[in-house]
Amino acid sequence: MKPDKKTVLPLIFLFIILNGFFLSGKTLLDKWGIDRDVVLIANLLFFLVSFVAFFIQQKGLKNKNPHAFVRSVMGSMMIRMFLVLVALGVYLFIVGKNVNKPAVFVSLFLYMLYMVVEVAIMMKMNRRSNG
Repeated sequence: MKPDKKTVLPLIFLFIILNGFFLSGKTLLDKWGIDRDVVLIANLLFFLVSFVAFFIQQKGLKNKNPHAFVRSVMGSMMIRMFLVLVALGVYLFIVGKNVNKPAVFVSLFLYMLYMVVEVAIMMKMNRRSNG
């Protein structure tokens, strides 16, 4: 499999588009009761975690042993879950009872969106390497 730098572009485009929306849509987010800072930090966190997980999985995909790819997927999933739990714990510790539930739900949607994009990229790369 030939390494292709364009494979990570969907993650970068998703991050830029979402950041642009969150930065320019302050009045809309305020109208919906969503804390813009929370979703901006969540977007950055999910982008960084997806970026790291992507490269871990890409390394596992290049390995001849199929178990290495499974281990890389499981490892990146564990890293993602622990970092999200730590970030949520830090957020809850900082804000106490003033949790912005709409922002947490938007962050949950961002988590799913980044995961879908990452899985789509991996499936495309897997088809290319095995086909």
